[in-house]
Order: sequence, then C-alpha cells, then structure tokens
Amino acid sequence: MKIRNRHGHFNWIAPFYDRFFGGMQHRALFQHLDIQPGHRVLDVGGGTGRVTQHVVQLGGHVWVVDPSPGMLREVRRKGLPGVRALAEQLPFPAESVDRIFIVDAFHHFAHQELAARDLVRVLKPGGRLVIEEPDLRTLPTKIIAVLEKLALMQTHFYAPPDLAALFVAHGAQLVTIETENFNATVVLSK
Repeated sequence: MKIRNRHGHFNWIAPFYDRFFGGMQHRALFQHLDIQPGHRVLDVGGGTGRVTQHVVQLGGHVWVVDPSPGMLREVRRKGLPGVRALAEQLPFPAESVDRIFIVDAFHHFAHQELAARDLVRVLKPGGRLVIEEPDLRTLPTKIIAVLEKLALMQTHFYAPPDLAALFVAHGAQLVTIETENFNATVVLSK
C-alpha cells in the first residue's frame, strides 16, 4: 500500500500544530499505557510527537509513526524517532511492540479495518493498545464529523463500543472504555 498525500493539510499545519493542541491532557492515556522501562512503544498517527515527548519520560523506547513528512519534521526537531508509515502497513515485525497508543488520529486512517488488523499484528501477547478518540455519541463530535466531511477530509468516526469491536474482531481483548467530556479512551490488550 502506497502512502498517498490524503491529508496534505497536515504538512502545512505541522509547524503550528503544537500551539493549538500541545496543552491537551492525557491522564487516562498515561495511566492505561503503564509503560515500563525497556518497553517498545508506538505512537501511531502521532503527528508532531506532542504526546510522545511526554511518554518518553516514562522510560520506554517510543517511535512516532505518521505518514506526513511535515509532521515528522517536527518530530525530528524534538529529537524523537519518527517512522513514515501507514497504520495499515506498519514496518514492524509481528508481536514486536509492548504498547501502542493512538491519540485523536484513528478517524483519519484511510483503511481502518486494515489498520486494526495490523496494529493487533505488531502487538506482543500481553501488550496494550490505548486509543483516545472523540466520542461520536456526543454532540460536539457529531458536529466535528459533519464539518470534516464538508471539508472533504474523508474521516470516519466510530462510537467507542464499535471502535473496540473492530479490534476485538482481529484478536484484541477489550479492557475498558472510559469517557470524559467528549472524548473516549478505548483500552485493549492482546
């Protein structure tokens, strides 16, 4: 599968992205990741590495995976390792990663079913996958979904139980779903 410039707007907003989204809190994410020293961790759809820059302090070896060259330039400016790849075709061996997190990005993946399958493929047995996404069951997210459709962004949001079911169908096990404000945290294991 070839990386296409499906969301070229991420290249031009990359230098400014952290100014708008850098201050967001991710307490549930960090708690559920439970990163231990030596863990291999992927931030898939990680953009500028705005979350990874905090995760590296927990002691794992973290890679930002993103298809946008502009976003990866920002990752490298922060001194973080970045890999240009799609979530649907991760360049990592099967069962090689201890933790995976996806923050506000899954709805941008072009082939979500393939992404779910490949994310589960690279996760080690006993590994954990934590996804933070806007909760489609809330009015603000419904409005965002409509606006992104109108902007021709080709996004697709899931309600949290449906998102979890997508991964369970590929061998993951649901740990929990938590909601706060208009966001949901879906925690899965393998």
